[in-house]
Amino acid sequence: MRLFVEVVNCGGFTAAANKIGLSRAQVSKSIMQLEQYLGSRLLNRTTRRVSLTETGRIYFERCSAILHEIEEIEAIAGEQTGEPRGRLTLSAPTSFGILHLREAIPAYLKKFPEVQISLNLADRFIDVVAEGFDLVIRIAALEDSSLVARRIAPCKRVLCAAPAYLEQHGEPRVPQDLSIHHCLVYSNELRPDTWHLQGPNGSEAVRVNGPVCADNGDILKAAAVAGLGVTLLPTFMVGDEINSGELQQVLADFHPPEISIHAVFPSRRYLSSKVRSFIDFLTDYFGDKPEWDRFEHAKN
Repeated sequence: MRLFVEVVNCGGFTAAANKIGLSRAQVSKSIMQLEQYLGSRLLNRTTRRVSLTETGRIYFERCSAILHEIEEIEAIAGEQTGEPRGRLTLSAPTSFGILHLREAIPAYLKKFPEVQISLNLADRFIDVVAEGFDLVIRIAALEDSSLVARRIAPCKRVLCAAPAYLEQHGEPRVPQDLSIHHCLVYSNELRPDTWHLQGPNGSEAVRVNGPVCADNGDILKAAAVAGLGVTLLPTFMVGDEINSGELQQVLADFHPPEISIHAVFPSRRYLSSKVRSFIDFLTDYFGDKPEWDRFEHAKN
């Protein structure tokens, strides 16, 4: 089963053999023996690639689930040693993963070398249970009671723009001023065209529009640095740019409803030491006052 799954994941016998440390002939022979045992062809073979038959697709899906369960069982048994081990499947938002997990993950693996991490980066909603992840990093207000979540870091969001843009268009003094500014909007919000801000006199809703609407914060940050408008982004994305002066915070007394960075995992799943240790590590690594929040507010 493991060989078959590796062949499918690697896209061929040669790549799977190199990864596992066997010869191509050994891997090919093992898969042929498996097909003979099952009495069904699992793979279509050509000189360049292999592809799954319909039976092979069903068998692959079930094998993957079974092998994942075996890894969990082995992890439970391994708890007796106290050493996290096994494969940890993880998904996280693209920008957060690239900016912050790229350093956190190597630091974790140096501390726990028996763990292997399989990372998926995506900005869409990830169904932890249906897609089979051990945990998901989610940056949002959480509502799903079928999941368990642990807060690993704060997530402040700020309004900011390039100094050149503010020199040309003026600096907004109250939230309603944003309605006449060029605003760079994150399209994955429920209402992308409306920014909800809380300030000294309560909450306000402002209708916004502008030249860029995107489902990725890096695009919005680049547009803001280029002087195209005002954007609303997490400090984990723009803290460095505010520190360097590329961006300047505006309306510092106004902010959107607070959200946090959470590690989310299924409540019904045994929390293995690899998952627990990774969550604990990230919580300590980022802390209550993460590096990305250490910047001076722009002066109004």
